Amino acid sequence: MLWCWVYGSWRRSVWDKYTALRGSCVGAGVFLDYALRFIGQHAVLDISELPLKPQADDWAFVFQGRNTITSLRGAPGLPWRVSEIDVRWETHLTTAIPIGHWQGKGAWAVSVPEDSISATEQLSGNLYSLLGRVDDAIFHAHGRAYQLLHWRDTHRYCGRCGSATDLVEDGRAVLCGGCGLRVYPRVSPCVIVLVSKGDKMLLAAAAGFQKRFYSTLAGFMEPGETCEAAVIREVREEVGIEVGNVRYFASQPWPFPSQVMLGFFAEWQSGELTPNPDEIEDADWFEVDAMPPTPPNASISGQLISDFIERR
Repeated sequence: MLWCWVYGSWRRSVWDKYTALRGSCVGAGVFLDYALRFIGQHAVLDISELPLKPQADDWAFVFQGRNTITSLRGAPGLPWRVSEIDVRWETHLTTAIPIGHWQGKGAWAVSVPEDSISATEQLSGNLYSLLGRVDDAIFHAHGRAYQLLHWRDTHRYCGRCGSATDLVEDGRAVLCGGCGLRVYPRVSPCVIVLVSKGDKMLLAAAAGFQKRFYSTLAGFMEPGETCEAAVIREVREEVGIEVGNVRYFASQPWPFPSQVMLGFFAEWQSGELTPNPDEIEDADWFEVDAMPPTPPNASISGQLISDFIERR
């Protein structure tokens, strides 16, 4: 059976480009593969300048609570046009939050009512479900949209005097109308570390998860703490060993709801594994040819693990 996934003017431009090269009759999987590559060429969200007012051909990243809402007829993760938001949800776009520019157009975060989703037209799913299924840039755009919606929802009133707040600075902050307190979006830094002991890596299963998999250790930084000190402390608290030679790897925005993950490598120095039962169900040293279930490479934990394996 041959068919295609379609999506407004965007689908026509991609389809025309593709069929000009391959003919007019292609399978859905082939078209989608090309479509996602096309998206990836232009999908980095530019946050250096924010749009001032929603336009009909702007993009809208739509959420219902914690769930991202996309079209069943579009490619996974593809945002809506603002004109579609008006028709489908009759949402007051005055509450939309500017998040940047995407594919040369303004991009907005929009929240819709919980009872407004049509199961025959829209797909509602947890943001985490997009991880690894869509281009990283699109996932991070959805993540930024959710972080800003969550920030606005939790800062409708001033934390100091209780008065209502309003968006200011083109949406980059909220301002209290009573006492003048200005609050910017919160980002919580976390360290995540792969600890090695020779050719083995330390992986742990978190306590309280029904579907167990093994990951690298992670935790929030404390006020006044360096990243390196946070790595050493978190490893000590979670599994009772001492580490050194802490080396930075990479970072990743983690919108669950507002973290940034700072990835590190470290080396075992002393001690025996003693998992903290409040946080860790199991922890062990693993060789690369005897790995347990681990996170996908779309996550920074998966990237740390893959990098360690590739260097063996």
